[in-house]
Amino acid sequence: MVPSLVSTAGGLLLLFTLSNAQLRGDSIGTCQRNDGFGKYCPTTCGVADYLFKYMDEVTGDLNHFGNELETIANLTEGADETIVYMKDSTTSAQKSASPDLYFKKSASMLDDVVRFEKTIIAQEEQMFELGNIISSNERRMADLKQLSLQLQQKCNEPCKDTVEIQPITGTDCQDIANKGGTTSGLYYVKPAKATEQFLVYCEIDSFGRGFTVIQRRRDGSVDFNKNWIQYKNGFGYLSPDDTTEFWLGNEKIHQLTDVSTIPTVLRIELMDWDGNKKYADYNMFRLGNEDDKYRLTYAYLFGGDAGDAFAGFDFGDDPSDKFFTSHNGIQFSTFDSDNDKFDGNCAQQDGSGWWMNRCHAAHLNGKYYPGGRYTKKDAGEHGYDNGIIWVTWHDRWYSLKETTMKIIPLSRITAGGGQQTGVKQFGGL
Repeated sequence: MVPSLVSTAGGLLLLFTLSNAQLRGDSIGTCQRNDGFGKYCPTTCGVADYLFKYMDEVTGDLNHFGNELETIANLTEGADETIVYMKDSTTSAQKSASPDLYFKKSASMLDDVVRFEKTIIAQEEQMFELGNIISSNERRMADLKQLSLQLQQKCNEPCKDTVEIQPITGTDCQDIANKGGTTSGLYYVKPAKATEQFLVYCEIDSFGRGFTVIQRRRDGSVDFNKNWIQYKNGFGYLSPDDTTEFWLGNEKIHQLTDVSTIPTVLRIELMDWDGNKKYADYNMFRLGNEDDKYRLTYAYLFGGDAGDAFAGFDFGDDPSDKFFTSHNGIQFSTFDSDNDKFDGNCAQQDGSGWWMNRCHAAHLNGKYYPGGRYTKKDAGEHGYDNGIIWVTWHDRWYSLKETTMKIIPLSRITAGGGQQTGVKQFGGL
C-alpha cells in the first residue's frame, strides 16, 4: 500500500511541475516559439487552459489519496489495540503460569509482538510523511486554483494567435508619426526601395518623433548566435508592449537607411545592471546591401554620454588596438560568413553576428551574461569580449543588461529639445 501512495504523490508533484513549465501557448496549442521573425505568442491563456484541463483529475487523485490514507490509519489503530491486548495477555500468562515450555513460548510470542509493533511504528511514520505531502499538495493546489482564477480574468476573450497592429502605414516610423500616429506599437512600413511592406516596432514619443527600433536586448530570452540568412531576414519576437527581444534584419535595415535625401541617425541606448542608462547618436548612419555584406557606415558621433565605442578602443594590448576595433566601414559577419579583418572568425569566436573588425570595441549582439560580470573562462577557450559590451562606458568584461538600436531622420532627432523616447528617458542632448 505504501509504495502505491508514494507513486501517487510523485505523480502529483510531476503534474505540478509540468503545469509550471507551460509558460507560453494558447488554448489551441498551436502557438509555439520558433526562430520565425515577428512571431508573437500569447502568454497567459495557455496556463489557465492547461491547469483547468487537469484540475478535475488532480482533485480526484487527492481525494482518493486521502481516503486510502484514512483506511490505513483505521487499520493501524486496530493493530495497535491488538498489540495492547496481546501484551496484556502475555504478561498475565507469565504471572499465572509456572516457568515451563508454555512460558518460553509466551516469551517468544512477546518478542514477535515487539517486532510487529516496531513495524507498525515505521508505517505510521511513513503515513505521517505522506500526510505532510498531501497537505503540501493541497496548499499548492489552492494556490494554483487562485492563480488560474486570476489568469482566467485576463482571458475573458478567446486567446488569439495575432496581436493588434496599428492601421497607419508609412515609409518608416517617423512618416507614420507625421501622418498622425501617436501610439507606440506594431506598424507596417514600406521604405521607398522595398518590394513589400514589413512589420516593425515604432516608438513614438510626445514630441511626435517616430523611432524605428532595429534591435532590442532585454533578458537573454533570444539566442543571437544566428547564421547569415537569419541575420538578413531578422529573428526574435515582436510584441505590441515592447517586452521582447529581436533583430529586425539586415535587409530591412538596409532598405530603411538607403535614402539619399534625408540623413538617418542611429541612436544606441544602453542600460547596465545597476539601472544606469547612457546613449550614443551616430549621424548619417547607413547599411550597405547584401553584395557589400551589409557594410556599416556613418559620418560622426552626433551626441550622447556613452562614449564613441564605434570608433575603436585602445585596450593597451597592441598599438593598433584602436584601429582594428573600430566599426565604421566594416562589413557584417556571422559564423558562416566571415568578413572580418581577423585571421580567424570573430563571429564564430564571439558567438553572434556583428560588424566585426579584429574584432570589436562595441558588441551589442553578444552573449547575454546575467549579472554583468564574466571572465575569459566564462567566454570559453577561444572567446574574448563576447558579452554585450560598449567599452567606452564599461570595460570589456562587463556585459550590459539592456540595449536598443533605433533610427530616426536627422531632422527630427532634436524635436522638443530633449531625449524623451516614450516609455524610457535617457540623458538630454
